[in-house]
Amino acid sequence: MSLRILHTSDWHLGQHFMGKTRQAEHQAFCAWLLEQVRTHEVDVLLIAGDVFDTGSPPSYAREQYYRLVVDLRDAGCALVVLGGNHDSPAMLGESRSLLAQLGTQVVPGVGLDPAEQVLVLRDRTGQPGAILCAIPFIRPREVMASQAGQSAQDKQLSLQQAIAEHYRTLYELALGRREALGSALPIIATGHLTTVGASASESVREIYVGSLEAFPTSAFPPADYIALGHIHRPQKVGGLEHIRYSGSPIALSFDEARQQKEVLLLDFGAAALQSITPLPVPVFQPMASLRGSLKDLADAIADLATQGTPERPVWLEVQVSTDDYLSDLQSRINALCEGLPVEVLRIRRERGNAAASLASEARETLDELSVEDVFARRLQQETLDQGDTQRLQALYRQVLEALPQG
Repeated sequence: MSLRILHTSDWHLGQHFMGKTRQAEHQAFCAWLLEQVRTHEVDVLLIAGDVFDTGSPPSYAREQYYRLVVDLRDAGCALVVLGGNHDSPAMLGESRSLLAQLGTQVVPGVGLDPAEQVLVLRDRTGQPGAILCAIPFIRPREVMASQAGQSAQDKQLSLQQAIAEHYRTLYELALGRREALGSALPIIATGHLTTVGASASESVREIYVGSLEAFPTSAFPPADYIALGHIHRPQKVGGLEHIRYSGSPIALSFDEARQQKEVLLLDFGAAALQSITPLPVPVFQPMASLRGSLKDLADAIADLATQGTPERPVWLEVQVSTDDYLSDLQSRINALCEGLPVEVLRIRRERGNAAASLASEARETLDELSVEDVFARRLQQETLDQGDTQRLQALYRQVLEALPQG
């Protein structure tokens, strides 16, 4: 008995990124994914939440989803789709019974009968290979009633306990299903949430604002593997091999651009998880975040341009330091990109960030600082070599000395 699963999550089909569509990237990813399914003879593809970017995705995104359902069936691979916090349970659920006829099982929310969230995963020959506790994003109203007078801490604890109880209920149902099948099948659980110690990125939306900061790993049931979604950086949770985020297949924000995206190939056999193999996802749209002076940026932009083509320019976020006071920054950046296959989607001035960090540092008042201290603190916000720093300090002292004393 063996079963091969591809663990993925956070596709965000239909995402618009700073005015740019991701349609071509998602199309390329789906084609690449189908190639992996055929090459590795995958039995089940699992999407652990956020298949769509919004609750009402554009028609081309829905078309990509339905096309994949058909292509996977033709490739002999079953599909399991879990709803995420970006997904609409109603929208995902509307085609649930239809897609079931095409080998796709959809669990849009936990409003379903708990027994319907315990699925038997089968290999290509139809033999049972694992039991899945198919748990989507859990909305607080689905598992707990609001109580008047509860503090924020009480609400957080109540929600954590309610989610843990839901996992316990499904795990016990899975044990019963396994016993009924009379086979020592591995048990897999899913989840779409933040766990303790998980490292997020700026495109990850906080989903339990004021209610649940992070779900402790100790509250998960003793499943053989826990396939998580919501965090876009692929990672193990708490150093545990069997609790993992697959991460998003494409970079959904500039701070994800340096990440190696991946999907996880899981092999189960002899009633246990045998191996986990990350499959690196190619970069379908180059993008990068650059920081520096205009001189630094000129070299960096020219260097990055080698990754782009006129048809597929590199998307850039540019953070300008030292020259950020210039009023014609936009035109200067445009001049640096002239004739190169790059496109600047966002320009940021470092000065605004520096001012915020200055204000938040030690909450010192000006009365506590000398005029030299104030200037020294300001210089610390710049990236300068020692010679420039000393010259600026000398010039500043000359200005101070020239001022009338009073």
